[in-house]
Order: sequence, then C-alpha cells, then structure tokens
Amino acid sequence: MKYANANDILPKELLSMLQEYYQGGYLYIPKDKYCKVKQQTDYKIELEKRNQNIYLKHLEGRTNGQLGNIYHLSKSSIRRIISKEKVRYQKMKEIIEQILFLWEIENGQLLQIYPSAWEINHSYVIKVYDNKNALERNIKIMTILLDCNIPVAEIIPTKTGEKYAAYNDAFFLLSKKLQGSNISNIKDKTMAWKMGRAIAQLHRAFLKCEKEIEFWDSSLLEEMKGWIRNNLVNDKWRIIGEEEYAKTLEKLENVYNCLPKQLIHRDVHFGNFLFFEGNLSGYIDFDLSQRNIRIFDICYFLTGLLAEETDAVFTENEWNLNVKSVIAGYESITPLSEKEKTQFHV
Repeated sequence: MKYANANDILPKELLSMLQEYYQGGYLYIPKDKYCKVKQQTDYKIELEKRNQNIYLKHLEGRTNGQLGNIYHLSKSSIRRIISKEKVRYQKMKEIIEQILFLWEIENGQLLQIYPSAWEINHSYVIKVYDNKNALERNIKIMTILLDCNIPVAEIIPTKTGEKYAAYNDAFFLLSKKLQGSNISNIKDKTMAWKMGRAIAQLHRAFLKCEKEIEFWDSSLLEEMKGWIRNNLVNDKWRIIGEEEYAKTLEKLENVYNCLPKQLIHRDVHFGNFLFFEGNLSGYIDFDLSQRNIRIFDICYFLTGLLAEETDAVFTENEWNLNVKSVIAGYESITPLSEKEKTQFHV
C-alpha cells in the first residue's frame, strides 16, 4: 500500500476539516468502486473556477468576510486565493502599462475592475480581448448605440487614429469611464422598475443594431435540450430533479415559437447596468450579445438576483413585488406579449 502526505494531496480547506476528526496517524481512504479512476484533475478544474469567481466578486467589492460566508472558507483562505489570482493578472497589467503611450497616457494608475478590464487614472477603462472579431463587433455595437443616444462608453482612439491597439496576440480597447456603479440593494422596487425600463430601452436600440450588424441566432430551447441538460446529468440532477426539469422544458417548448425574438444583451445584471444618483448612467459589456427570445434578458436578470448568495434572501411576497416592478418598468417602454407575461407566474 502506498502512503502519501496529505499536505501534498489535499486542499488546505479539506485538510483542516479532516484534522478536526483525526491527526498524526495513517488514514486509509478506500477506492470508490462505483466510480472510474479519477485523479485530482476534475477537482482542480472546479477549484480554479471557484477561485476565479471569488476574485471577480472581490473586484466587485465583496469583503473577505462576505466571500468566506458565501464559499464556506476562512478569511485567511480567501486572502490566499485572492493573492494567487492577482499574480495571474500581474503580467497583463505590466503589458498595459507598457502600451499606454499609444494613447499618449503617461504614468497611468491602473486598478483592475474585472478580470479583463482595468480602470486608468479614474478616467478611462481599458479592456483586453483575445478575439479580434468579437472586439470589432463590440465597437460597431457601441457606435450604433451612441448614435441612438444610448449611454455607452465613448471609445478613445490611439494617437495614430486606430480604434484599438494590438500587442502580443491581444487587442486593447480604451474608452472613457462611465459615471456610476452597480446597485447593491437587490430588493429596491424602484431600482427594479428602473432596471426593467433600462432593459427595454436597450432592446429598442438593439433593433437598429440588428439591421446593420450580423449576429448569431441562439435558442434557449435548444440550449435547454443540449449543454444545459448535459450539465445537469453530469451533476446527477442535484440542482433540479429530472422530472421537474422535463416539465419545465415541456412548458417552454409549448410556447417557444410564440415568444418574440430579437438581439439581446444576454448578460444583464447590476454589474453591466450602471447607475449614478439613482439614474441609469450607462451600459457595458456586449460580449455575449445575440439573437434570442427577448424575455431572456429579463429572466436572466431576475434569476441572477435569486442566485445572489447574500443575507438578503427574498420572501415570496418581496420576490413577486420585485418581478412585477421589473415587468412594469419594461412595459413603460415596450409592452410584453401575453405569452411572455404568462412565463413569469406572478
């Protein structure tokens, strides 16, 4: 039998838990006869995803204590994870510092605000892309939206007049920083109404983008039947039961062809819709924009609120009021069809 040092095999969090039950001796861990041989690869992948999410929430302003409560880790473990993630992005920060002269910016003070974006001197935001086509499409979207008087960031060209810079197989887009920040009070009915209205305003402007830019058509129904179902199967239906999932899919399938489709944002949350002094100040991040059912954006936003792992848990009454406020805000700009409204069940 081969012995191994737990320090070399187990994550520190798991080792600490085991030490509460047993220390200083040999512990035999039997093989799982129902499972094919799996090394640490899958577990490490999940840890990497978790650590990236922790770092993103850290950039969004969550404290170490809040992150510890969300992920059931100690503050020291959270600090260690954040420090490790910062090292991963240090090289990109150094590259950005080297190329700021392309926009005639000297001594730029950089602050990372997203994994792919840095704030510069509290005045600009530089975003890094690894896909040139996606970057150029986003530039077209932002240009059209500005023409429609939709508040998006103004692009700053390089000193040679280029809309973006290329360096070391990466592409860099500089824009003016928009005023405002994301909303933290997810139960505020007034802000829910304003978010609904903001989604509708963006949808209306997107109709013009559709005519001038090619976008891929996506289908929530096909995604439900495809990768979403595959992930649930691989997760052994822990998030939702197979029977409940089948009923949900059937209900969606019965109405899907009747639901209006258009270009949508696809990543609607308070981090991508900015507010300043209670009013919408700008939209950001069109990387996932696609044609799909338009209520996807509303549903995605509302589902994201439920997924927030904070102490602000909705009561059923609070949740219904929140959903109604979002819908009312949306319909202050664009009416929803009866088929769309029946999907919210409030």
